[in-house]
Amino acid sequence: MEKSRRAFLKNTFKGTAALAVGSMLPGMSAKSYASIIGANDKIRLGMMGVNARGFALASNYARLSDCEIISVSDVDTRAAEKCIAKVNEIQGRAPKAVPDFRKALENKDLDALVVAAPDHWHAPAAILAAKAGKHVYLEKPCSHNPAEGELLVAAQQKYKTVIQMGNQRRSWPNVIAAIQELRNGTIGRVYFGKGWYTNNRESIGIGKETAVPEWLNYDLWQGPAPRKAFKDNLIHYNWHWFWNWGTGEALNNGTHMIDLLRWGMDVEYPTLVTSSGGRYRYKDDWETPDTQVITLEFGDKCSMVWEGRSCNGKPVEGNTVGVVFYGEKGSLMIDGNAYTVYDLKNKVVKDVKNTKEIDARNLTNPAAELDAMHFQNFFAGIRSGAKLNADIKGGHQSTLLCQLGNIALRSGSALHIDPTNGHIKNNAAAQKFWTREYQRGWEPKI
Repeated sequence: MEKSRRAFLKNTFKGTAALAVGSMLPGMSAKSYASIIGANDKIRLGMMGVNARGFALASNYARLSDCEIISVSDVDTRAAEKCIAKVNEIQGRAPKAVPDFRKALENKDLDALVVAAPDHWHAPAAILAAKAGKHVYLEKPCSHNPAEGELLVAAQQKYKTVIQMGNQRRSWPNVIAAIQELRNGTIGRVYFGKGWYTNNRESIGIGKETAVPEWLNYDLWQGPAPRKAFKDNLIHYNWHWFWNWGTGEALNNGTHMIDLLRWGMDVEYPTLVTSSGGRYRYKDDWETPDTQVITLEFGDKCSMVWEGRSCNGKPVEGNTVGVVFYGEKGSLMIDGNAYTVYDLKNKVVKDVKNTKEIDARNLTNPAAELDAMHFQNFFAGIRSGAKLNADIKGGHQSTLLCQLGNIALRSGSALHIDPTNGHIKNNAAAQKFWTREYQRGWEPKI
């Protein structure tokens, strides 16, 4: 029965992909969508990690008529209860609370897992899901370290499940159009790109070791990471700034911009990576850089730079986040789901405006309506094998560029890279950061 249902999911979508675009936007009613594709054709989702970004994803997925959230997994009972109530309000049916996502993967009715837990869980959770035969929507970054990214790609190839990374701009219409402008030679040969992210984050202070709150399963929260004592300034969001669990601003927000640069410049692996920066603004527990510049060179073809300023929000080119491509005939800037083309005299040649609301400073849900398009591409990959806009191989490549930037900074060295596979050459100090230590028994395996 279950096998035939999965076959139905795959086959029903054929020939209806163009019509199904209508359900990308949450405003379309369930009734009108059901008339297109069939009310029984629902992809059943489990959510993992629903405190912040995961709550936003769950709310967005629940508004889509062609899926149903059937389980919510979170180590924080408060977050799980809040998410379950919200999903029930939207879709009219409450998902089941399954605190340990590994138990949710045992459910034969589950089609896909949405992973929005902290970074150290991304690849291990996605690998477990793939081994269980489940598809995965995986928030960026796809891994905590390069070795995990390679394991993740290998797992997808072995188990043949669909894994889409949450670099959602790859599905935004005007961003796609902007990249096509580059392909069409609108600004000539592109040889340099710049990306950035700015914010005014406050100090996280000096944390105190305290008892683990009763609402938190801290052991499961740490999962594959080596155990460290609980501090009162760690959970929830501040884990981003600790190397044991997070990956800093470069992978928190830089992944999006570096992915756009890599896509627009049509490159995969660099030849040389350097980085400078540090934790400058405050003296507190924050370990990762709050100010960082990463430079990536791709032989004699092109180079790109990403600038991150977590604690000084002055915009670049008038925008808190964005990218600019520089070419022989001009430049092209992408700002959200909008882009502008300039000639060499800085005259605007083309200005394409965004028609959807985006709040770049919103930490959890800056562009819900546009993101639904990325979800539908994920669903199309499940149903019909449609080409993913953000498959896991490309997701790993973009994540790796940011990781190499962090490795260059942490090792205090310039990294010479094998352009065929992204591996670091002849640098023992840097190579130590290629993987990580794991809590015994929690090592990811395929």
